[in-house]
Amino acid sequence: MAIDELRPMEAVADAETAVDRLEALHAGATQALQVALARYLEHRIPPDATERLQFRYPELRLTYQPTGPLPRLNRATAKFQAPGLYATTVTQPGYFRAYLLEQLRPLVRDYGASIEVGLSGQEIPYPYIVEPGTDLGGSGVSTSDLATLFPVPLLSVVGDEVADGLWLESPGDPRPLALFDGVRTDYSLRRLVHYTGSDWREIQPWILLTNYHRYVDGFVRHGLERLTAGEGERLVLPGGIVVEQADAASADPAAVIAASPWHKYQMPAYHLVGRGPDGAPQGTTLVNIGVGPSNAKTITDHLAVLRPHCWLMVGHCGGLRQSQTIGDYVLAHGYLRRDRILDDLVPPEIPVPALAEVQIALQAAAAAVTGERADALKRRLRTGTVVTYDDRNWELRFSQERRRINLSRAIAVDMESGTIAAQGYRLRVPYGTLLCVSDKPLHGEIKLPGAANAFYERAVAEHLQIGLATLDALRTDRAGLHSRKLRSFDEPPFR
Repeated sequence: MAIDELRPMEAVADAETAVDRLEALHAGATQALQVALARYLEHRIPPDATERLQFRYPELRLTYQPTGPLPRLNRATAKFQAPGLYATTVTQPGYFRAYLLEQLRPLVRDYGASIEVGLSGQEIPYPYIVEPGTDLGGSGVSTSDLATLFPVPLLSVVGDEVADGLWLESPGDPRPLALFDGVRTDYSLRRLVHYTGSDWREIQPWILLTNYHRYVDGFVRHGLERLTAGEGERLVLPGGIVVEQADAASADPAAVIAASPWHKYQMPAYHLVGRGPDGAPQGTTLVNIGVGPSNAKTITDHLAVLRPHCWLMVGHCGGLRQSQTIGDYVLAHGYLRRDRILDDLVPPEIPVPALAEVQIALQAAAAAVTGERADALKRRLRTGTVVTYDDRNWELRFSQERRRINLSRAIAVDMESGTIAAQGYRLRVPYGTLLCVSDKPLHGEIKLPGAANAFYERAVAEHLQIGLATLDALRTDRAGLHSRKLRSFDEPPFR
C-alpha cells in the first residue's frame, strides 16, 4: 500500500487549518509508533508493513502559481523566489505553531499560495518518540533488534544541504519550503537535551552565549528579580530545577544554582521563560558554552532548528590595544576567523557582515547600563575586529600571527565569537558580539588570580545587564531584526 493511498495529501483553506492538520497527523504518527514499540517490548509483536506506513512525519506543501509578476515585498522572510511547488516535513507542530502561522499567513495573503497537508514518505525514528530517561535495556531487547523492525536515525537523510546552498533542484521534485525538515529538527532537539541538560521546549528565542560560568550567577539573580516583579513565568535550570513565579521572592540565588546538577552537562543552559500575546515563547536563555570554537559550532548547529530571533555572544576576550583597560568592552563589527572549524562551510574569504539593528541595540544598551555617553562611552566601548582562534595558546606563535593581526586592525582576541557570528550568517539567525576585556596579552597584563577576581566582581554583572538590555530592545522590532543580509537569492520561503 502506497503512502498516498494510506493518507493522501489534503487541500486546506487557510494557515490555521493547515497547522491543526499537521498537529493531528504528527500526534497520530507518534502515537502509532509508541503503541507499536510498547507492544513489541512487552509481547514481541512487531509492526507489519502497513502499520509501519503510519510512522511518518506530516508534510506541508505550498503551491505558488502566479497570474502576474512576483509581488515586490521588502520583508526578508515569508517570500517565494519563484513559482512552483514547495514542501517540507514537520515535527512538533504544536510547539512550532506560532512560527508556522507567522510564515504561512503572509504567503497565502500576499501570494495566493495554496496549501496541502498529508503524511510524507519520511519515517520518524523511534528514539525520537522515547521520553528521555526511559530505559529500553530492561526489556531484554537490543537496539540492533529494534533497528530491524522500527525506523532509526539515518545520517544519510539528516543534513544541512539547504542551509549550505548544496541543494540541487530536480525536475518534478518540490523546492524546499524551510531550512530544516522534520528529521533534521528532531535530531537537534535530542542533542539539545543532551548538551544543555534542559528540555528543549524550555529554550527561549532570545539567546545569550557565554564562555564563563560566572555569568550564570548574574543571570539567575536577574531571573529571580524579573519573576518577583511579575515578569516571566518561571526560571528553569539544568537538570529540570524550576523556580516558579510565586517562589521567586524567597529563593536564594546561590541555593538555586547549587541545587542544579549543571556540572553534569557540557553546555548547561538557563531559561527565563516568558510568552508573548500569541502564546509564543519570548523569554531569554543563557547557555554557558565553555571555551573553544568546537562547542560554539556544536550548540548553534542545534539551537538553529528552533529558529531563534537572535543570539549574542557575551564573554571575555584579550584586548590587543595599549589604550584598552581591563573591564572595557569590545563591540565586534568584523571577525578575523582563525577558528578553522567552518572553513569548508563558510570559507574565510566570505564576509560575515555586522547587522546594523544588533549593533545599534548593543551600543544603546551599553550607554543605558553604564550611564556613559559620547567620549566617555568611546573610551569604555571600542568597535572593531575580533580575532577568533582555535588555539588557546596562540601567543606562543605570535611571531607568525603578528602580521595578520596588524593587517586586520584587530582590537581583541577570543575563541568563540567569529564562530558564532559565522554560524548565525550560515543558519540565518541574527547575531552580535559584545566582549569584555579580561587581559592584555600583548602588553604584559595577564590574568593573575587576585586581579581576575576583582575584575569579575566589577565587570560581569554590568556586562550581562548590557546583553539582557539589548535583547529587550530587539524584542520591539523583530521585523527589522530579520535582515535581508542573511538571505540568499534562492532562499526557502520560511525564515
